[in-house]
Amino acid sequence: MKQKNRAKFFLTLVIFSLTGQIAWVVENMYFNVFIYKMFGASASDISLMVAASAVSATLTTLFIGALSDKLGKRRVFMCGGYILWGISIIAFCFIRTDIIGALFPAVSASAVCITLVIIMDCVMTFFGSSANDACFNAWLTDMTDSSDRGAAEGINSMMPLVAILAVFGGFMAFDLGKSESWTAIFAIIGAVVVLIGIIGFFIISEPKLEVSQNQNYFANIFYGFRPSVIKDNKMLYLFLAAFAVFGISIQVFMPYLIIYYTATLKMDNYVFVMAPAIILASVFTAFWGRVYDKIKFKKSVIPALALLMLGYILLYFFRGTALVFIGSLLMMCGYLSGAAVFGAVIRDNTPANRAGMFQGLRIAFQVLLPGIIGPAIGSAILKNAETIVNDDGTTSFLPNENIFLAALAVALVLAVILFIIFKFTKRAEVKNEN
Repeated sequence: MKQKNRAKFFLTLVIFSLTGQIAWVVENMYFNVFIYKMFGASASDISLMVAASAVSATLTTLFIGALSDKLGKRRVFMCGGYILWGISIIAFCFIRTDIIGALFPAVSASAVCITLVIIMDCVMTFFGSSANDACFNAWLTDMTDSSDRGAAEGINSMMPLVAILAVFGGFMAFDLGKSESWTAIFAIIGAVVVLIGIIGFFIISEPKLEVSQNQNYFANIFYGFRPSVIKDNKMLYLFLAAFAVFGISIQVFMPYLIIYYTATLKMDNYVFVMAPAIILASVFTAFWGRVYDKIKFKKSVIPALALLMLGYILLYFFRGTALVFIGSLLMMCGYLSGAAVFGAVIRDNTPANRAGMFQGLRIAFQVLLPGIIGPAIGSAILKNAETIVNDDGTTSFLPNENIFLAALAVALVLAVILFIIFKFTKRAEVKNEN
């Protein structure tokens, strides 16, 4: 542990990670529900929104991560970014058909709202990625070392599930079929994110970074893409490539998951079904992060991938509540523990004092490629999906179980890639011994 005040570090980690993940859960899982329920969005609309957000996240992290390294500052970007992130979330309160219809009476209000949501999602992603993807993640790398990185990453990786639980529980008070509910949701979430950004100025410890005055900012932006850097950090890039395939598998189904539960399976009580699964998966992920510190990548990633694939199989074959719960539990345990393992090994292989420069590279593999390829595969799988007619006469698609079969196929590709990585690392170890 690099810092002296361990308790303060972990408190800051939990507060900023959880708040950021709550905001990302609203975007990644409920923006899809928002434009589906409010504006009748199609699978293609959802795929486009996820892809556009992924591109925005990657470009933002490239530019802001390198800038943070050059200035040697993390706190101002984290806190200021959270404040602007919260304000951008509040802006979604005004994307409503009654407001847009009054402003643009000659066009379809729903179509305009879908376009505005996609545009504002990119704006929100700019602020969120500046604060969270670029600078929070660089800060986390700066403040940990190989002795405790798995433990910290385990906590960081369980936060998405804790965030899902918090959002699921909080959203129970709202009727997601009413625009007034979404207005309240965006106002509350946005205000919380702004508040945490303000608090951060008082609790975040600025890491001591070695800053060279001769750094070329624009060269640093693309530092991680230089052939010489790739050559010097082969293992980092192999792990990033594997992580991208892992993310693609997740993104095949994730944008459609809540819609699948509610619209296809008719699970009106899905919160009560998912909450225990989320709690158990969160505890497992925190535990698995500590396991990584002891047994490292190879022995910890295989069980995580096995759990993920077993979850897919159960979700593909069964629709009963009990088996859907078990399948979801296994899927989430595999997803989050796998993310923790990949996150830790990538941090372990990130060059010192260059964490910010590599955050854009990490997001390219973790968000951009999965965010474009995964939802596109899901959209293609659902191209001829069953449709229903809504009360207002519009139609909506129904996601089906084939999204889990497609996700399983991608996971099998990942298994092959990991086998190749294991052979490569074994050869490297033998060469070093000789």
